[in-house]
Amino acid sequence: MKVNIELDMTPDEFRKAMGLPDVQPFQDEIMRKIKEQMEAGVEGYDALSLFKPFFSQSFDSMGSYQKMMMDLLASYGQSGSSSR
Repeated sequence: MKVNIELDMTPDEFRKAMGLPDVQPFQDEIMRKIKEQMEAGVEGYDALSLFKPFFSQSFDSMGSYQKMMMDLLASYGQSGSSSR
């Protein structure tokens, strides 16, 4: 059985229907602050450091994944060479 439901509503109406918060004012404030800092040419301003809290977990997990794969390959190489 296949059921298709088509909703004709704006993204804002859908967000409200799902009970999701309106984060647009927060996003606007963050972007305003970023723009002010960029325009002011704040010494030592680094855009990456501004976003680091949001991406640090992603970068850490990528590093952990790479380390796991390297350890796996290293252990495979050691066990393969000892059985020959």
